[in-house]
Order: sequence, then structure tokens, then C-alpha cells
Amino acid sequence: MMKTISGGVCAAKGFTASGIHCGIRKNRTKKDLALIFSEKPASAASVYTTNLVKGAPLTVTKNHIADGIAQAVICNSGNANTCNANGIEVAEKMSEALAAAMGIKATDVVVASTGVIGQPLNLEPIVNGIPALVSALSKDGGDAAAEGIMTTDTVKKEIAVEFTVGGKTCRLGGIAKGSGMIHPNMATMLVFLTTDAAISPAMLQKALSSDIANTFNMVSVDGDTSTNDMVTVLANGMAGNDEIVADGADFEEFMKALNTVTVYLCRKIAGDGEGATKLLECRVSGAQDVATAKTVAKSVICSSLLKAAMFGADANWGRVLCAIGYSGAKVDVDRVDVSFRSAKGEIAVCKNGSGIEFSEEKAKEILLEKEIEILVSIGAGAFEATAWGCDLTYDYVKINGDYRT
Repeated sequence: MMKTISGGVCAAKGFTASGIHCGIRKNRTKKDLALIFSEKPASAASVYTTNLVKGAPLTVTKNHIADGIAQAVICNSGNANTCNANGIEVAEKMSEALAAAMGIKATDVVVASTGVIGQPLNLEPIVNGIPALVSALSKDGGDAAAEGIMTTDTVKKEIAVEFTVGGKTCRLGGIAKGSGMIHPNMATMLVFLTTDAAISPAMLQKALSSDIANTFNMVSVDGDTSTNDMVTVLANGMAGNDEIVADGADFEEFMKALNTVTVYLCRKIAGDGEGATKLLECRVSGAQDVATAKTVAKSVICSSLLKAAMFGADANWGRVLCAIGYSGAKVDVDRVDVSFRSAKGEIAVCKNGSGIEFSEEKAKEILLEKEIEILVSIGAGAFEATAWGCDLTYDYVKINGDYRT
């Protein structure tokens, strides 16, 4: 039986974390350096942005975990270390400085950065801050680490679950950052997951790569695919279960736990989009295949016009059909039904591709809620998909109009 527990990335056995302000960010009240540590070397897996422009830390991390092993994660916020001539050198030296302070191998360090692109990252505050970062490691440090990776995020994003594999109690937790530059195929999104389940690097990579196709790759805030996004998971095996080395019941249980954590983090990222006031969830059903369902769901959630309508609590369902129409999916629009749903109820607004009578007052009441479901039925099959996003507000432009300065 699976249950949600406290602890975030420190919930699993053998993991500690910390977060401090080292001086990258001007605001001294903002933590800007985070650390996650496993007392034992762990199986490691990652997925990375599809953007051709990639942050230097991604290249370094990919090389470091090519052997499927890692023991620590260090991440700074406030500077992306992207498009810098010495970016690789800086990321390597971050790893080396941490490794020296902790007595581990530099190649067992996952390194990540998030923040402004194209500005040199000064190593000095990071190197000077590492002793304090290491000394602050604790079983209660997950919250501080979650804060240390935030940029324009307004809330910390963390969760942990407890589940059973092979008769052993296992835990899996995660923290995430992401608010803007979020779009399907990964986005300015950093996610760090930890588990004490024993699973081989190959199966861990299989689990992660499979999961993100239906979770993080179905999130969009603003249509911009970031340069630095990465999802990394460490599994140190300290729960004592027989190592998962193949498909089967144990792998399925692990996948359920992983998906529970990632879906929660997806919703938190989407709901905390820059300037957002509402979480949008588009559920598409009745598709002839999964690819069609995903294409439709993503197109709807990415529509700037629909996002603006949701901000204004305007039941402009025509924008849903418009987004479906240009999505590229093969859909019979004469069979499309659309409804809006929230804690205030559900209202049908379109049947078989045409408008139907509905109460504008009731629709507005439904759409004024903080979480809105956009329900789309295609009427062509049994496949479905879900995508997450947020409304488009005045504040999004304000935040991004002077993000760099």
C-alpha cells in the first residue's frame, strides 16, 4: 500500500540534504546553493532537455553518470551556467570542490544550475560556500534544498511516498523547481528524486525515461523549452529489497511510486507558473491512440488564447476547438465534446463540435476556481492523456520583461 509521507528528498534511508545562501544571488534572504547526499553510492539516471542549446552542467552530469553511479547532487540557482565559454570548466570545478570536501569521487557528483542564461558564473562564492553547505547536511534538510533551487518559483515543491517492494518498505521522494520557460519535452525545470529502493541503473533509466513521457513532457507554462532542465534520480538500495533488474511485479510497484511523485510535482510546477493564478489540467479521452490524445492535450494547454480566457474565467470553448484544429492530430471535429470542471461543478459547453446552451453565470463560477479541468472527448477510441498548464496573466509579462535586470 502506498502512502504520502514527509521528508522530501530526505525521506529515503541514507539521504541528507542542505541549502544555503552563498552569494550568487544579491538577495541574501534567498538560498542559492543546494546539496543532496547519499551515504552510499547510488544507481543514477537522468533525462535532459531536448533544446540544442544546453547548459554546461547537463554535459558534465551526463559524463559523470555514464557509469550509472552517483552519490551527490549540487545545484545553484541565480545563474544557469549556459552559453559560457568556460561553462564546462566551472561545472567540473563545482563537482571537484564538493568531492574534495566530502571525500567522494568528482565523477559521482551530479551538477546542475538554473537562472539567467549567458552570464558568467563566478565559482568563488560556490567554492567558499561548500564547507557550510556540507556541514549543514541533515535529515531535515530537504526543505532547505528545495528552497535553494528556486528562481521565480513562489512555492517549494517537494513530496515523498512510502511503498513496498519484495516485502521491504521503500521510500521515494523528490524536489522540483520550475515556474517559467516550461514547455513539453522538458522545461526550466530541475527535478531531483531519491529512493532507498534497490534497482539497477539500467532499470532506473528505463523507469525514468518511460515516466517522463506522460508527466514532465506533458507540462507547459509558456511554450519555451529551456536549456537547463534535467530530471535525476538516485537509488541507493538501503531499503534492502532484492535489486530490481528486470520487468515484473517489483518494477511495476516502483513505477507506481515514481509516477505518484512525478505527477504531484508536475501539478505543482504548472500551478506555480510565472504570474499564474490557476492550474489547468486538460484531460483528453476517446482518442484512437495515445499519440493523438497527447497531441490534443498539449495543444489545448499551450494555447495562449485559451490560457488568457481561463485567467478571465471566460468559458470561450471555441478556443479549445481552435487548438485541437491546428494541433496536427487527425480528429473528427464533428465528434468533439468539451466540458469545464472545478470544485464548483462541471458544465458542458460543446457537443459534437458545436455550441450548446449553458449558463454563463455557472460557467464563470466554475472557472473562478484555482484548479480547472478542461475535459475533451474525441469519440474515436479508448485512449486518453493528460497535460498540465496554467493561465496567462499580466504578471507573466511583468516578470519576464525585466527577468535579467
